[in-house]
Amino acid sequence: MNPHDYCQQKAAASGSSFTISFTLLPREKKQAMTALYAFCREVDDVVDEVEDPQVAAIKLAWWRQEVERLYDDGTPQHPVAQALAEVIKTIPLDKELLLEIIDGMEMDLTQARYADFKSLQLYCYRVASVVGLLSAEIFGMTQRATRKYAHDLGMAFQLTNIIRDVGEDARRGRIYLPMDELQRFNVPAADILNSRPTEAFAALMQFQIERARGFYEQAFAALPAADRRQQKPGLVMAAIYRSLLEEIAAEPGLVLTHRISIPPGRKAWLALKAWIKG
Repeated sequence: MNPHDYCQQKAAASGSSFTISFTLLPREKKQAMTALYAFCREVDDVVDEVEDPQVAAIKLAWWRQEVERLYDDGTPQHPVAQALAEVIKTIPLDKELLLEIIDGMEMDLTQARYADFKSLQLYCYRVASVVGLLSAEIFGMTQRATRKYAHDLGMAFQLTNIIRDVGEDARRGRIYLPMDELQRFNVPAADILNSRPTEAFAALMQFQIERARGFYEQAFAALPAADRRQQKPGLVMAAIYRSLLEEIAAEPGLVLTHRISIPPGRKAWLALKAWIKG
């Protein structure tokens, strides 16, 4: 199995909506996006699947070395990094941004709570906005403002993920919603950890949803017309993720006990509609 086939298999196994967004890309860009996505999955799996935090930290340190090898001599060991080695020959992906993704994963080993939105925003930047910036580079951009678009869209996606996964994260002992906002809305952490929907929790979630909506709007406003066509894959994902956010908004208390999702057929329709609209 060659490195790009490995990445394709890794991406397909995830079942993520993100893979829909780059299926219509030209072959080189599609391979680049698949390699980037596979890298994100590999380092994320370290945190999700390795129970011992010390072992997970060692594995992430190995991935950090692998990124260094990728850029130093072009001879990394892992098939995902080998695929990225081919990518960076033609697309200038920033090494520091790949390392930032690992920084974000390391935060999950040491933090299960976030005091305020500022601290959460750093986490979201590292695990999502950075991916948006790298993706925008792969898609192709000519305008500086496109970086602002990519940053804010990544933030919107991660906030949507956090909103969707409140219950799932709580069952792992994690709460990503800022602690000061729980206090402001009079939602005890115990209500979230024990899946107790209340009116106060619904109000807290509505506040989170409005913030995510705001980042979507900021992103769209920042995207220059000159780069809109090249950045269509991000707009495809935005169509799917915004639809997911509105599904949650209809009954936010469900996130404590259910994983809200968009059916595959509807995802495909939203993706096609967004691609045509461009």
